[in-house]
Amino acid sequence: MNPVKVGICGLGTVGGGTFNVLQRNAQEIARRAGREIEVAQIAARSINPLCQTGSTLITDDVFEVVNNPDIDIVVELIGGYTLARDLVLKAIENGKHVVTANKALIAVHGNEIFTKAEEKGVIVAFEASVAGGIPVIKTIREGLSGNRINWVAGIINGTGNFILTEMREKGRAFADVLKEAQALGYAEADPTFDIEGIDAAHKLTILASIAFGIPLQFEKAYTEGITKLTSEDVLYADALGYRIKHLGVAKRTPQGIELRVHPTLIPAERLLANVNGVMNAVMVNGDAVGSTLYYGAGAGMEATASAVVADIVDVVRVMTSDPENRVPHLAFQPSSLSDVAVLPIDQCETAYYLRIQAEDSPGVLAQVATILSEREINIESIMQKELEHMDGKIPMILLTHKVSEAKMNDAITALEALEGVEGKVVRIRVEQLN
Repeated sequence: MNPVKVGICGLGTVGGGTFNVLQRNAQEIARRAGREIEVAQIAARSINPLCQTGSTLITDDVFEVVNNPDIDIVVELIGGYTLARDLVLKAIENGKHVVTANKALIAVHGNEIFTKAEEKGVIVAFEASVAGGIPVIKTIREGLSGNRINWVAGIINGTGNFILTEMREKGRAFADVLKEAQALGYAEADPTFDIEGIDAAHKLTILASIAFGIPLQFEKAYTEGITKLTSEDVLYADALGYRIKHLGVAKRTPQGIELRVHPTLIPAERLLANVNGVMNAVMVNGDAVGSTLYYGAGAGMEATASAVVADIVDVVRVMTSDPENRVPHLAFQPSSLSDVAVLPIDQCETAYYLRIQAEDSPGVLAQVATILSEREINIESIMQKELEHMDGKIPMILLTHKVSEAKMNDAITALEALEGVEGKVVRIRVEQLN
């Protein structure tokens, strides 16, 4: 049987890792796939010095790869929205299967791409788009296909997790740790996508779609970054028995789907709370299996390449099969996707951590309690840091029971209007992950 010919578009970190893994493990991969897999052409602006490309055909035009009649599978690893979308759609139009690691592309343009792929009877595989080398997409789409998924919660951006780990373990300020993350190559020169939660929201959008059988709806994901977190709040959370993580949460409720990325307090004994540094982890709760955890490297040259190559192997295994009997792109049959609503953040319910800079007076605490009680917000615990008394003001830290975001927004407006309260109330959501 002739080898399956692959064209790689992009020879950067992930593209270089993919080429190297395909070359190094060629024999083992062929045994798994049932056919040899050959990199027939590469499109790259420059040659990656870590790759020994030898006699492999190389071009600087990605569309030369897409239009090459000998290529069976196009591997898109250039990133971004526009060129990548055009490349992938052209590959599909040409009847080629596609493998991509591009979470932004899938989250924003995936509905269009998968519709075109269905029409042409080709596969678009995207395991590497979420959590690097952790096979969480395959797990939810196939391994947990007998379950009704209740919720998914994950640390799915290594840069943010590295920053929060350093803030907790060493008491460092956010800005200082961000500079180190950039120096170490964990964060880009412009780190906006990482620290503002956009990268995590792309990934969460994909996870929610395959977990709940809904179309991709990135524009409806609530996104909040970690730039306003202080080392004080990290330490106060620790004292209360919690860790702060930048969490993506997708949850099924009777009202609709919650889809949100934000800093979150998690009980310190939870496994997810103890995922540190640049590592990723995703918890999935299903009605039959209960809670499961998937942990590993969320980025990196060969960790992500592992997922890309696994997708290539999957495509090779089924490329000659009847398109009607393949695993659906978004786990559910396209005609069975649900129109259940994605809830706006003010309709979502969580518990809350509140830090209020207040006068050291019993009257203020009574006023705070009254405001919360009038809005049916129950207090779970209160901590006041007497030793940090400054200018007659002390931090008052409260944990509440679950309540809607709308009620909490109303309460915070009233709290900030109190004469005995100074500045803004700090609000961080809390998830028990039971």
